[in-house]
Amino acid sequence: MKTWLKPTLWILAAVLLLAVGAAAGYGAYLTDKVRESAEDSHEELGRGGKSDKRSTAVTPGEDNLSVLIVGVDASAARLEKNEDRSSLSDALILATFNNDEKSVRLLSIPRDTYTYIPEVDRKDKITHAHAYGGIDSTVETVEGLLDIPVDYYARFNFSAFIEVVNAVGGIKYEVPYDLEEQNSEGKDGAIELEEGRQLLNGEEALALARTRKLDSDLARGQRQMELIKAIAREMNSFSSFRNYDNIIDAVGEDLTTNMTFDQMIAFKDYFLKEDGFDFKTMQLNGEGGYAGNGAWYFMTDEESLEKTKDRLRDHLELPEEPEAQEPPG
Repeated sequence: MKTWLKPTLWILAAVLLLAVGAAAGYGAYLTDKVRESAEDSHEELGRGGKSDKRSTAVTPGEDNLSVLIVGVDASAARLEKNEDRSSLSDALILATFNNDEKSVRLLSIPRDTYTYIPEVDRKDKITHAHAYGGIDSTVETVEGLLDIPVDYYARFNFSAFIEVVNAVGGIKYEVPYDLEEQNSEGKDGAIELEEGRQLLNGEEALALARTRKLDSDLARGQRQMELIKAIAREMNSFSSFRNYDNIIDAVGEDLTTNMTFDQMIAFKDYFLKEDGFDFKTMQLNGEGGYAGNGAWYFMTDEESLEKTKDRLRDHLELPEEPEAQEPPG
């Protein structure tokens, strides 16, 4: 989850607590705890409550909308590498919600995507947007890349990912290859995994989510979304219910979002469908390459990008896209 999901998991936990945990008074206690945690995590965007790409504000549970999930690594080891001590966004996932269908789509955005960043008025890796201007800069950059509104965001630190996975008793996952990866403290080779299906603890799952030594940003993005599904399945199991207290503690300490508690709870119908919670995953296609400054970037395929924009706009039921304009920079 290092790069992604925590907000989605956090919303899922809150929803399940309300829907299932009303029994025996235990759910009421946890619901109050979720509300308190949500209030502590609330942080508005500088733009206010509405995207500039919306004529009117949208409401969860009533309208189609989008949520940008941002995973940052704010560990001491990672911050030590950055002179300005600002955190990069190691994971970006845009979730779109269609209220009529109660359907969800997740788009993984490679961290090295070469795109225009308004905060600094030039093109760079999209991961740098957060270091340049925090969550406001990241939201503005994603809106420019995809030309759709980002209505809400949920930003989390990777340390909570470890605690969430451990709180649900680990997750079963098919590890695609043998790997050695650093742990959450930045120690190289601390995590060793063998190929094959196995039960992963939090540190192991994080290492698998963040590695890209043996494949690519695209493969990592797909793997991260598959890990989200695995965690969601565990959280939806009865055996995990008794651990929600720990899950809320883990997520609440490392989450910021512009959603209120009531707005989060309005997502409940997406998770409580008769056929169960599910979502479709999407990825931007492209390949690695070097820009004029000699740095390596992920260059999106323009045809793929346009198709992705169309699919997202269709899912959000946005009006037909206006004539495209060349971005500055």
